[in-house]
Amino acid sequence: MEWNDAFMTLLRDAVSRYHERPQTPVSSFFLPTEAELLGEIGYTPEEMYAYVLDYATHGAPSPSTILLIAAARRTFFLTAQRGISGNARPVRAADLPSEDDDYQGIPYLPRIIRKAEAKLHGTLESGLMYYDADDRRFLHEHGDIHPADFLYLAWQSAGDKQKMVKAVLKAMKVGAAEEQSPRQTQPAATRTGFTPNQHIQSEFKLDS
Repeated sequence: MEWNDAFMTLLRDAVSRYHERPQTPVSSFFLPTEAELLGEIGYTPEEMYAYVLDYATHGAPSPSTILLIAAARRTFFLTAQRGISGNARPVRAADLPSEDDDYQGIPYLPRIIRKAEAKLHGTLESGLMYYDADDRRFLHEHGDIHPADFLYLAWQSAGDKQKMVKAVLKAMKVGAAEEQSPRQTQPAATRTGFTPNQHIQSEFKLDS
């Protein structure tokens, strides 16, 4: 079974398991084979549980979105980190910029950039979730950027915050133009200037 099919099976089974036994602690929630799969893509059980919980209780993010987020982390994990997470200090809630902090007048942008970077590197503390309700609201209202595209943008920016600010401003500008001319739509990748080809090719090479 391809990893993405196994991941979707894991997600489906985990959501059903949550509805049946919602009080099960995270430490014993996933089966050994499931925990092994998560480790192979650079995930922790606690990290995955957050998405299971949100989808089981709120219906968001969607399963396909959860998969694409995991794919971005997996590609970074297997290429940039060569399958080794390392022992970097976890990024805790206290380390994140506040929700009111801004870049060029855009509140929350510094916070979601820091979360995206930590998500890519696998250092986001287990109590935090990338693309939670606040992240979803921000990306939707600022150019409707897909969360996986935002992760790849964080990767390509390599710490250049100004590059990410420009990408968000571009997405907002394109989104505003689309509202005025609904027929002239562009995919999220075009809105941000993100070109995912090199990362997709890398993933193909890994699986070949």
